[in-house]
Amino acid sequence: MRRQWYIGFGISLLILLALFAMFHSLRWFVAFLIPLVVIWIYDLIQKEHSLLRNFPILGHVRYFLEFLRPEIQQYFIATDESELPFNREIRSLIYERAKNTRDTVPFGTERDITSVGYTWALHSLAPKHHGEVESRIIVGGPDCLQPYNASRLNISAMSFGALSANAIMAMNKGALLGGFAQTTGEGGLSTYHLQGGDLVFQFGTAYFGCRDADGNFDEKEFAAEANRKEVKMIEIKLSQGAKPSHGGILPAAKLTEEIAKVRKVSMGKDVISPMAHSAFTTPMELLYFIKRLRDLSHGKPIGFKLCLGRRDEFLAICKAMLKTNILPDFITVDGAEGGTGAAPEEYVNFIGTPLEAGLVFVHNALVGINVRDKIRIICSGKVANGFDLLTNIALGADMCNSARAMMMATGCVQSKQCNANTCPTGVATQNKRLQYGLVVDLKKYHVANFHKNTMKSFLEMVGSLGIDNPSDLKPHHIMRRVNVQEVKTFDRIYEYLTPGQLLGSDIPESYKLHWEKANPDKF
Repeated sequence: MRRQWYIGFGISLLILLALFAMFHSLRWFVAFLIPLVVIWIYDLIQKEHSLLRNFPILGHVRYFLEFLRPEIQQYFIATDESELPFNREIRSLIYERAKNTRDTVPFGTERDITSVGYTWALHSLAPKHHGEVESRIIVGGPDCLQPYNASRLNISAMSFGALSANAIMAMNKGALLGGFAQTTGEGGLSTYHLQGGDLVFQFGTAYFGCRDADGNFDEKEFAAEANRKEVKMIEIKLSQGAKPSHGGILPAAKLTEEIAKVRKVSMGKDVISPMAHSAFTTPMELLYFIKRLRDLSHGKPIGFKLCLGRRDEFLAICKAMLKTNILPDFITVDGAEGGTGAAPEEYVNFIGTPLEAGLVFVHNALVGINVRDKIRIICSGKVANGFDLLTNIALGADMCNSARAMMMATGCVQSKQCNANTCPTGVATQNKRLQYGLVVDLKKYHVANFHKNTMKSFLEMVGSLGIDNPSDLKPHHIMRRVNVQEVKTFDRIYEYLTPGQLLGSDIPESYKLHWEKANPDKF
């Protein structure tokens, strides 16, 4: 240890001598030396950092380089395909489409198309022009009085609080320009959402935007928000991909008086939503709650969002649908790979079903009870380009929501500071100085451009498959290499049920145990 201390002392002395040579003046050298001596003494007597006690002054170089490491890694070391959650190739494509610049690539693919997991679509020799392909879809079941003609791609749920006011406004104005919808997130409907764009009003376990003083669901508050002309659909958040069964988190650092007023919470501490809903506690109660919301909103589409967890619990909701004859108008399936704000690391990495598996199961469950044609499925989880839409809809979805790609279209550079209130581009911070950099009247065009160009790419690919309606996309249209010697279509990788199969005796073994265990009177 003494040897290490001498090494640190020797290196620091060399630095001092070099500084003296640089300054060529004893006065300036002393002025620079005094703070270093003070830091040296403090490092020796402090007890929090062992490294600084052993290597005074010099140890700070390590912390400085560690501070810069993410930027050095991102800009100088990482390859175009190595970064997570979104690599450089995907981010560049989003920026190019948002800015309406060239989004083509030269000299062929750089992907290893013989690697296990490589996925591609099967094109047709009788393609359709993308102008012939239907780009929208109606959301609204048999009990819906105000169905919504929706885009196949919309903005996923992100709350005011998690995002800045400028980001919320830019996205909503972009949605207005592009004719698509923005989901509010569970943080409530703020004035920044009301810029003219279509909205999906979402609320979660804390009922922000529709709660009383005690945090319980308030029908009068809900009706006031749900019946705004901008609100086209209502979504109950049961869980989300980044932290299922945990509850939303807004760090105290990002809580302003304005946000606290919108959410009806107190200042000075993290705002953590309850783990579970209090307005209902069973699958049956959930369905009756949906019916009540439909009545209060005068027949607008009502749905719920979840990241798939225990399969018997989702099948319990399906049994409740059969028992009550009440159906949601849509179900949003979030994948465990989703997430835009703050979440515990263990939840991000180890809780929740990935999107593909969750999406296929939900689709199969609805097919199995013979209601799939009455309920739309929306999916979210790393949707960033036209091929993501193509594969998700082929797997079983009707529409897709995008969160992080829309953030990038608004200016996000994946600095991963969403939970620290230090987002350098003003997208995910409540710091007014940082928000200044996000110019709403410019970024709204970027959001609209990204949507338009991504949809164009998607519709071109649908046409290339010889299809004129995305609803006709099927699992057999997509191939994946499953090992070095073998490729399979999605309908051979995943098991798909036939209409009403769960209602008969021919229930697949992979569903039978979960179906028998499902109880509509209990989660």
